[in-house]
Amino acid sequence: MIWDDIGFLISKNRYNENSLITEVYTENHGKVSGIIFGGTSKKVKNYLQIGNQLFISYNSKNENRIGYFKIEIQRALSPLYFDEPKKLSCISSAMNLIKILTAEAQTNKIIFKLIEKFYNILSSDNWIKNYIFWELELFKILGFDLELESLVDKIVINDQAQYVSKSKIDKKIIPSFLIDKNQNIEDLKILLDGLKLVGDYLEKTILKPNNLNQPITRLQFISSLK
Repeated sequence: MIWDDIGFLISKNRYNENSLITEVYTENHGKVSGIIFGGTSKKVKNYLQIGNQLFISYNSKNENRIGYFKIEIQRALSPLYFDEPKKLSCISSAMNLIKILTAEAQTNKIIFKLIEKFYNILSSDNWIKNYIFWELELFKILGFDLELESLVDKIVINDQAQYVSKSKIDKKIIPSFLIDKNQNIEDLKILLDGLKLVGDYLEKTILKPNNLNQPITRLQFISSLK
């Protein structure tokens, strides 16, 4: 099997002294694994930053064996944030979610476009809030829609709307910006509460049923914001 495509680098691991096993999420072939020979060389390794967009030539002699990548840099995206550790940590978190939640070799152009959208979010003013909604959109595409509007009751306290979960067992205050999406939220504590709520949903609904743990990169991202 031989093809060319554009994809985002979502993981890399050393294969031997000179090579890497990598995963990319491509526009036309979905998530694909491949070996990059010479991937540890000075010439190539600078391209291989998690989140960078690459032009990929793939070659595999057998569908049951891992293939090989030849790569060229398409867009060096991650280096734009080398001086912004919070955003760099967010890139690692987002790409790792793509890695663990998507299936191998299943084309999904909506997810590919969502990754492109992610980089627009990083350059936006309310990027943390927008990233939270990016995660929710990813879950929805994968078939896990957190329909918060149907799970909360609205109450008014001191002329301010608040939302409380309908659960009789576990009553929670839901950050209002998750319901009223037009709110401009700058309070980091509220945003962290939103990330925690989405993380709880991720763990209970998607990860645990599939015997997966909360991604370390996501926990590191949240920690970087504190």
